[in-house]
Amino acid sequence: MKNLVISILYAIIGIIAIILLEQPSFYPGFTAKALITPVLVILFIVNLNPFTNRLHWFMIAGLFFSWVGDITLEFTGKNENYFIIGLVCFLLAHIMYLAVFIITPGNNSIFRKRIYLVLPVLIYGISLVSYLYNDLGEMRMHVIIYAVVIISMLIGAINRKDKVNKISFYMVLTGVILFVISDSAIAINKFSYHFDSSGIVIMLTYISAQYFIVSGYILQYGNKQI
Repeated sequence: MKNLVISILYAIIGIIAIILLEQPSFYPGFTAKALITPVLVILFIVNLNPFTNRLHWFMIAGLFFSWVGDITLEFTGKNENYFIIGLVCFLLAHIMYLAVFIITPGNNSIFRKRIYLVLPVLIYGISLVSYLYNDLGEMRMHVIIYAVVIISMLIGAINRKDKVNKISFYMVLTGVILFVISDSAIAINKFSYHFDSSGIVIMLTYISAQYFIVSGYILQYGNKQI
């Protein structure tokens, strides 16, 4: 019951944040966005406290960096340097998630039995960077590094296949794919082609991504109430 209430609260806050995206007033939308990740932290703690597993701390660190990134990116319009800070925060969040996926005990089968799954992921990453390359300017190296990390996170999520139960695997994988879509939309919208409703696409995929990743991780430990 607690999980259901927290999940509904998360959805409501996410919807409010999306609705307030285009509002001229800064603080209502900022406040709603700032509450998204803390609700997930509550969901995490309710299900996995006490933190006896070091992987739990990596996940909390990933959520913390995501939260700082969420807040920082809201100030990008005031100072472009905030975009760099936000980028670094989300880069660290992805590294934390990647560490969780790799360190999770079990058979790392991606380069043994599922190498064929790496190829489309690499093709996507290379295609995205190639598409953006001429528009990146001085941000070129930053974006390439970020792309390498997030593609590595996706490969790490696929690598969980033989480590965790099926529902945990598919929920986390779905979350990571949505994260890749969200970050790709941010990059395309910022550097190459500004498209209508970009904010809605970015936020909807991001909010869903974080929920699937956290819920999938919790289900790795057998909680069937999510």
